[in-house]
Amino acid sequence: MTIRINDECISCGACEPECPVGAISEGSGKYEINQDVCTECEACIGVCPTEAIIKE
Repeated sequence: MTIRINDECISCGACEPECPVGAISEGSGKYEINQDVCTECEACIGVCPTEAIIKE
């Protein structure tokens, strides 16, 4: 499984401080998850106001 941020992201930044390993950063137009660092803990999913963070 992979956690990713889709185009529903409004760049509010709520997810970034929730990531315990620092895998989330501001990208071009939306936030991005570094898959090499992400541990798939899902801490970011519950804080996203637009439900833009999904597990695939």
